[in-house]
Amino acid sequence: MNFQQLRSIREACRCGYNLTEVANVLYTSQPGVSRQIREVEEELGVDIFERNGKRLTGLTEPGKGILPIIERLLLEAENLRQAGNDYSDQARGTLAIATTHTQARYVLPKVVQQFRLAFPEVRIALQQSAPEHIAEWVLSGKADIGIATEGLSAFKDLVSFPCYEWNHVVVVPDGHPLLAHAELSLEDLAKFPLITYDVGFTGRGHIDDAFKRAGLRTDIVLTAMDSDVIQQYVALGLGVGLVASMAIESGNENQRAQGLRTISASHLFQSNVTRLAVRRGAYLRAYTFDFIQKFAPDLSREDIRAALAEQEV
Repeated sequence: MNFQQLRSIREACRCGYNLTEVANVLYTSQPGVSRQIREVEEELGVDIFERNGKRLTGLTEPGKGILPIIERLLLEAENLRQAGNDYSDQARGTLAIATTHTQARYVLPKVVQQFRLAFPEVRIALQQSAPEHIAEWVLSGKADIGIATEGLSAFKDLVSFPCYEWNHVVVVPDGHPLLAHAELSLEDLAKFPLITYDVGFTGRGHIDDAFKRAGLRTDIVLTAMDSDVIQQYVALGLGVGLVASMAIESGNENQRAQGLRTISASHLFQSNVTRLAVRRGAYLRAYTFDFIQKFAPDLSREDIRAALAEQEV
């Protein structure tokens, strides 16, 4: 039994039992993948996969018990490689970060800049997507770190850390009627068409929950993943924007150029918590700890190690 055989089994599950796709992922042939899977099954004396002819259709009951063991073996093999790299050359490597557009655009630039000064020979691979994809990439090992506001704490095989809180703000064109209110209410906002984030992005759930609890219907005329896009359409007069506070704090000049004004909404919507997640059981290289501490200064290496140990109990 070898690691390539185990990878064939793992990727077969990840690729929906499509052996052609598995072969592409592993840079081998489909017959080679089939042979590797059969060799493991013959060595163990059990069928790992259910089949319809030559096609894999799912995991058998023994397969469901074997797959987590294979995942752990491959994770430890990767940890061994990472540990070797860490001790042989602590200042070189690649740090893969999966995050949302909002974090990549408004929060990470300063952190990445500081990190690059400390580790100029570490390559950073920044991947942007939806929170559920971010979690999948960290779980699969395609990313070392995941950063998002929503979803990361829901995965038992991820260890996530709260990093900072933020609120939504209202964005309107200069001269908008809402600017005349001493303090906005949800009722005031519900009178206007709204422009905000896609469902599942950047605290959108807290926006929907607030209006639902108040029994108010909203007219959300446009949604986007990108705070800049939302503000662009607000400037065109399509509606009132609800965006993340860090987008405003990082783009005041651009906002003024578009003739936009902001109104606090911290009293209207629940605060959001941005979290950073790593895969449970993964070996974190020294520079990964350094990046985490630059992103969340209140976290120490001891905090991180203790959380990892607690999750593994």
